[in-house]
Order: sequence, then C-alpha cells, then structure tokens
Amino acid sequence: MGDGQKIEGRRQCADECGDALPVMPHLASRSVRRTIRRTQLRQIVPLADTTIYEMEQRGEFPRRFYLTPRCVVWDLAEVEAWIEERRRASHAGKIETAPAPDVRLRKTRPVK
Repeated sequence: MGDGQKIEGRRQCADECGDALPVMPHLASRSVRRTIRRTQLRQIVPLADTTIYEMEQRGEFPRRFYLTPRCVVWDLAEVEAWIEERRRASHAGKIETAPAPDVRLRKTRPVK
C-alpha cells in the first residue's frame, strides 16, 4: 500500500467515523505562546537595541528570556499588548513628548 493510499484511507475513516485528526491533549488545554527573536522584534518595534534594553531594566518593556544560552526571545503577545497600551496612552495624552530644541543654542548656524 502506497503513502497516498494510506492517507486517503485515514481521511475516509475520519469522514466515516465523524472524527477529525486527534487533538493533542497537552496543547488543547493551554494556548500556544508565540515567541519572536530580536530581528522580528525590531521590525515590530522600531527602537534601538540599547533603548529596548534600558526600558526592560526600568520595567517599561516586556522582558526577554532565553530559550538557549545564545537564543533570546520575547513573548509576542506581551509585545503586542505593550504596543496597544502605548497607543492608548498616546491617544489619552499621557505620554510626554520631548521638548523642541532651542535653535538659538546651536553651535553651528544659530538662529538669532
């Protein structure tokens, strides 16, 4: 019996029995958390690595964790929740923006 026949036989049995493919019990009770690496994080959050690191240290950004000694990841759901929180805070006017620079204090081409 070839592979194509085995697969077709399983599909036919599933259709006749009314069962779909078996659900893995350890995944059914718990949602699968998606993680992202640094390059993917930088595409989502356009901040420098040092800014992200400093914000993590102050507790203002989701913390990274290690999958292996050399593989650092962030929880995608936490990052997306952080972005949504920042969006709401920005719309509510809770985020202070940096003051405009005083152009009269520039060393080159100061405005008088």
